[in-house]
Amino acid sequence: MQARSRNDTARRLRQVAARAEAANAARKRESARRLAVLLAVAAASVVVVTAAAVASPRPAVRGATATARNAQRSTTATKTVTGTASRSQAGPAPTTAQPVLSSPLTLTAVDRESCPAKATACVDLTRHLTWLQSAGRITFGPVQAEPGPPGSAHATPRGTFEVSWKAGPNFISNIYHEPMPWAVFFAPGGIAFHGGSLTTPSHGCVHLTVANAHYYNQHLPDGAEVVVF
Repeated sequence: MQARSRNDTARRLRQVAARAEAANAARKRESARRLAVLLAVAAASVVVVTAAAVASPRPAVRGATATARNAQRSTTATKTVTGTASRSQAGPAPTTAQPVLSSPLTLTAVDRESCPAKATACVDLTRHLTWLQSAGRITFGPVQAEPGPPGSAHATPRGTFEVSWKAGPNFISNIYHEPMPWAVFFAPGGIAFHGGSLTTPSHGCVHLTVANAHYYNQHLPDGAEVVVF
């Protein structure tokens, strides 16, 4: 009886030991599985981070150098002269002009005193300057001008005048048969502002660059007062 009891006890102990060993083995397997999962997650994270770093855009580098551009307006008129002309020769209506002013020119006290506030356009024959104004406030210029030679038969007349009519970019003098682009006639004898040479004197007109003549043509309406002194 005692021997059977001892055998049962030994068997039970073996069973308990077997269950304990099985449970221990299961815990080890679970721990190994979890460790494997963690390692896999970590490896995947490293791959994702690396891929993101490779794929991230890099800032573009732009060159700091650039080619300077000089917008220069050249006039090809050589010796533009004036004369009376027919209104039928007037060109098309002017379009918007944006003249480019050169180095700044300044007016003297004499300039301001010599051109009254009511005048719209002023011409200083001595300094070869002209400008536009409104109520005495300068709105354009002063810019370089080339009048007729003083003391000659083609000297630009001094005085107070009014714009009588205007012509377009293709206007030609019917006396001298030379271009008078964007002419603005303001004095008897066909005297006008128009595009022409700034180094060759006119035959009485006031030469401007073509761009400035275009601007004058647009901003001097018929009847505008012009003072030449």
